[in-house]
Amino acid sequence: MKDFFDKSEVLGVLQGFNTWWSGTAAELPFKRLAYHECRRYLADRALKRAVLLSGPRRVGKTTILTQIAHDLVSEGTDPLSVFYVSLDHPILKLLRLHRILEIYHEHIHAGGKPTILLLDEVQYSEDWDLELKQLIDHRPEYRILATGSASVVQHHGLVDSGVGRWIEVPIPTLSFFEFCEISGAQAPSVSPNLQPIDFFSKPNAMDLSSIRLAFKQADLLATFNRYLLVGGFPETACNSGQVALCQRLLREDVVERVLKRDMTSLFGIRNVGDLERLFLYLCKYTGGILAVHTCATQLGVSVPTVSNHLEALQQAHLIYRLPPYELGGKRILKAKHKVYLVDAALRNAVLLRGEQILSDPEELGIIVETAVLRHLYAYYYREKPQISYWRDARTHHEVDIIVKGPSFVIPVEVKYRERAPLTEKEGLVMFCRREAVQRAYWITQKDEDLGVTQFPGIETRFLRIPAYIFLYLLGRAERLMWEK
Repeated sequence: MKDFFDKSEVLGVLQGFNTWWSGTAAELPFKRLAYHECRRYLADRALKRAVLLSGPRRVGKTTILTQIAHDLVSEGTDPLSVFYVSLDHPILKLLRLHRILEIYHEHIHAGGKPTILLLDEVQYSEDWDLELKQLIDHRPEYRILATGSASVVQHHGLVDSGVGRWIEVPIPTLSFFEFCEISGAQAPSVSPNLQPIDFFSKPNAMDLSSIRLAFKQADLLATFNRYLLVGGFPETACNSGQVALCQRLLREDVVERVLKRDMTSLFGIRNVGDLERLFLYLCKYTGGILAVHTCATQLGVSVPTVSNHLEALQQAHLIYRLPPYELGGKRILKAKHKVYLVDAALRNAVLLRGEQILSDPEELGIIVETAVLRHLYAYYYREKPQISYWRDARTHHEVDIIVKGPSFVIPVEVKYRERAPLTEKEGLVMFCRREAVQRAYWITQKDEDLGVTQFPGIETRFLRIPAYIFLYLLGRAERLMWEK
């Protein structure tokens, strides 16, 4: 097919993206955790795979690509060998990837030389999967880093731990620790290596009063409340304006763009109205056990439509779905998942819930539970854990979140309220007793709750810990893990 635009117009677009070719690139100082992982992969010349950054919209994937380009050039890499392409650009979408590379090598950087290829929104390029297979298999001079939909790449069979051509690096929304860093909050004066797990093994060696005081003096609770309101998106974290403005940005740039553009182009969804109604339904009932038949009836759509749209929303990084935990090999409440938004601030933005939610215990509990789930997903992702929930069908006792890895089971219950005493009658204790769990988390609201509890006849150690302290320390531990 003949090019719709001539080469000069295409080159103008490419030069506009790659400002470091002319020595005008600006440094972006704040780096997401995945930046360091990507740099390690690019430096490993023995690695014969491309790297895929995947995650929700507006979490910093494009920024990581441009930061890597800037830093490579600053470290002495030939600027012309670092090539960034945004494949959802209106002009570039009309060209096949191989044609873009032909123009680049013909006019900018000779073919056959080492090249860092940074592909943004890779799924918008026609036949991208076939073309990238060829590059990965037959063009060893390329080091390829891309952003896009992990679900699309997995659908084409490119992500595989053995013989696959891609390595996936997930980028979730900001952790609370990252939010504090990017917003300039004061860091608490506690050991830089302190992690939540340390409270189980060294409770007597710790001065819990000084830890509580350090967090209180840093005034991190106020920062935590803002985190719950505006969410873990870099743009809203950096915005010191009103909550209403941040919420409008989330509605317009994250929710509406995904629902009305990405979902139709990537997943072929035709009835956007049905999808929007389902998303509103999930916003209202996030954190609850979703009965698909009931949901379909209330929305006036078919059960397969709800099921297909739920799958698409999960693949688009808008929701988490937790299956029921299998207790003793028996599946409880089969096929009924708990559904959460990937960031509670999306719910606030869509339902127009402002600062009044901070005085509503029920609303606040849902938001904090969502934030806890995000941190657990991000911290344990390398373990490839099963993350689920548990509910006893007879007594209706529940455990909010259970993280199960090859050698551990970690149940987590969120009780974000003014008074949250832990007793033997709680579902968390019942579950730990049945499953012989070694440690469990009881996430609360008040600073005074920090400490370890045990009950007679059960080996489990229960860590009572305020949510903002738990999330700050877990987010910081996540950074330490990425930077190793």
